[in-house]
Amino acid sequence: MKKTSPRSVDRRKFLKTSATAAAGFFIVPRHVLGRGFIAPSDKLNIAVVGVAGIGGMHISSLKDTENLVAFCDVDDRKAKKVYEEFPNTPKYKDFRKMLDTEGKNIDAVIVGTPDHSHTVIGLAVMQAGKHLFLQKPLAHSVSEVRALLEASRKYKVVTQMGNQGASMDCNRSITEWIQAGTIGEVRRAHVWTNRPVWPQGLPTPVAPEAVPSELDWDLWLGPAAYRPYSSKYMPFNWRGWWEFGTGALGDMGCHLLDPAYRALKLTVPTSVEANATTVWSDFFVESNYPDSCPPSSVVKMDFPAREGMPECELIWYDGGIKPMRPAELGPNEEFGSWSGGVIFEGSKGKIICGEFGDGAVLLPTSRMKDFTPPKPWLKREKHEKNHPLVWAEACKGIGAATSPFEYACPLTETLLIGNLAVRMFDVKYLKAGKTPTSWAPYDYPGRVRMLWDSKSMRITNCEEANKFVNPTYRDGWSMAV
Repeated sequence: MKKTSPRSVDRRKFLKTSATAAAGFFIVPRHVLGRGFIAPSDKLNIAVVGVAGIGGMHISSLKDTENLVAFCDVDDRKAKKVYEEFPNTPKYKDFRKMLDTEGKNIDAVIVGTPDHSHTVIGLAVMQAGKHLFLQKPLAHSVSEVRALLEASRKYKVVTQMGNQGASMDCNRSITEWIQAGTIGEVRRAHVWTNRPVWPQGLPTPVAPEAVPSELDWDLWLGPAAYRPYSSKYMPFNWRGWWEFGTGALGDMGCHLLDPAYRALKLTVPTSVEANATTVWSDFFVESNYPDSCPPSSVVKMDFPAREGMPECELIWYDGGIKPMRPAELGPNEEFGSWSGGVIFEGSKGKIICGEFGDGAVLLPTSRMKDFTPPKPWLKREKHEKNHPLVWAEACKGIGAATSPFEYACPLTETLLIGNLAVRMFDVKYLKAGKTPTSWAPYDYPGRVRMLWDSKSMRITNCEEANKFVNPTYRDGWSMAV
C-alpha cells in the first residue's frame, strides 16, 4: 500500500469539507492561506472504473487538469490503449481491491461500466467517502436508484450523472424559454432517438464460447445472474440485453429527456404504457425473446401537475420511430438532430430542438425573426463542454454539480418505470393448470396502462412487472447502504 504524506491527508480533509459547502464556496488565493494549506484549485486524485469507451473519453477530458491515480477494468483488451498511455498508473480488475489498496490516495471515482454494475460500484465508492461521477443511466432498476439516492444523502459526497447536456448552455436556454411562458402551458412533449444502433430483438445465445484470457467474465457479470460468456454481449451490445442494459430508453433517455425534464420541472410519472415491436420467427409464430430488448418502442408517461405547471404527458420514440412532423414545420425544414430531438407543445405555440436542447426554434420558424429570448437567469458553466470537469471542480468546492443525484435519480427512475411498460407490453397471463400453445389458453389483457405508486415503489395493476423493480442479486453481491 502506498505511504500517504501529511500533505495528502490535509488535502483530503479539505476536499471532504469543501464538498458540503460547494454552492457557496469562493476561491481564496494561496498566499492568504499560507504555507501548508492546499488551495481548492489544486488537482483532484481520481480513479476510473471502466476505462474503455466512455471511461476513456472522461480520462481524456481530465488528464490535463486532474491526477489520474488508479484504473480498473475487467477486460485488458479494451483497456489496452489507456494502459499504454498511462504505464505507471496502478491497474486493477476488481474495483473492491482498488478501493482497499489505493483508497487513501483517491478523492473521487468515475464509473463507466455497463448499467447492471453501476449501483454496486457506486455504493462502494460513496461508502468509502469518495466523490462519485456515475455514467447514465445511474442504475438498472428502481430499487437501485433509491439506494443510490439514500447513499448520496448519507455520505454527503459530490455526485454527478454522466448526461453531459446538463452542463450545456443550450439546455439552460430552452429551460428559460419554457419557464418564461414563451409557448404558454406545455401539456405534451415528444422525445425521440435514433437508438438502438446495436442489435435487439434477438434469441438468447446458446452456443458455447471460450472466455477470452484477458477478460474476467465473473467480475464483468457482477451482480447479474450467471450465464455463459458470449461475444454477443460485449464489448458494446450489452445495451440490448435486459440483464445488463436498459435498451434505447436507458441509453439515450438521460440525454434526450433532460431538456424536457428540467424545463417542465418533472418528477416521476404516475402511469406509463408502451408499444413495442413484435418479432416474428415464422408466419403467425411470435418469437419469445424475453432476454433481449425490442427493436423499437413508443412509451407514454403521464406526469401530475407540479410547481404551477399543469399535468402533462411525455411520449418517447426509439428504433427509427419518430413523432409526426408538426404542421407548423416546413416540409423540408430540419426535424431535430441526427441522434434525436424534442418537441414541446404549448398552449401558445411549439418549440423543436435537438438532443441537448441545442438548435431550439419556435414553430413556425418564421416566429424566430421577431423573437427576443428571455433574459438569462440560469447560471452558465465555464466548462459547459466538459461535464466531468464541472464535477471535478465541484468536488474541490468550485461551483456545483449540474446533474447531482438529487436531480439525476428521479430522472433515471422515470426511464426505468417506462421500461417496465416496454417489458410488459402485450401482456399474456397463462391460465392456471394449462399448457400454453401459440393461441391459447392465455388470458390476454394486451397493452396495459401501468399505474405507478412512487411511495410503495410498485406497479399497482400489473404484479408481474414488479419483479423488475427490485431484482435479486447473485450470491456475494448486495446494495446495502
